[in-house]
Amino acid sequence: MRTSNQVSDKFLQPGEFVVGDAAYRFRTLLGSCVSITLWHPQRRFGAMSHFLLPRRTTTIARGSDGQWDARYGEDAMWLMLRELRRADVPLAECEGKIFGGGNMFPDISTDAMTIGRSNGEAARRLLEAHGISIVSESLFGVGYRQILFDVRSGDVWARKVEPLPLRAAA
Repeated sequence: MRTSNQVSDKFLQPGEFVVGDAAYRFRTLLGSCVSITLWHPQRRFGAMSHFLLPRRTTTIARGSDGQWDARYGEDAMWLMLRELRRADVPLAECEGKIFGGGNMFPDISTDAMTIGRSNGEAARRLLEAHGISIVSESLFGVGYRQILFDVRSGDVWARKVEPLPLRAAA
């Protein structure tokens, strides 16, 4: 049995989201992916996503079963908001934070390297579209981030780690 002072950790893999109360801390590791955290200060209730792409493309349509997929920012946001509504959390009173969108391969210049920027900008648009204030962000740059979201306090810590330079082929 868990006492009121015990905290449970949940690690999010890419394409996952989670919603929980003050008894939880959520963690993840981000490169070009982005994490949105939502937190309600009075309820001490929060949500966190780890998405890989901003939205589905026309070739990756939602299945006939209508399944939402948290690998996509738009779907992850919809899923988090749905679960917060089910918990009677007033969405307009939530605070949003955004993390990630890093360039993992700064020595290589291709269009694929802009995915982190696209993810971060999509996260900003999603929060704005739902009227959720962005109170903090740690986006872009080079490298990956370790993220820890303490739902009890609403604090989110981001530790940025730069990648090692690529070695020239021998």
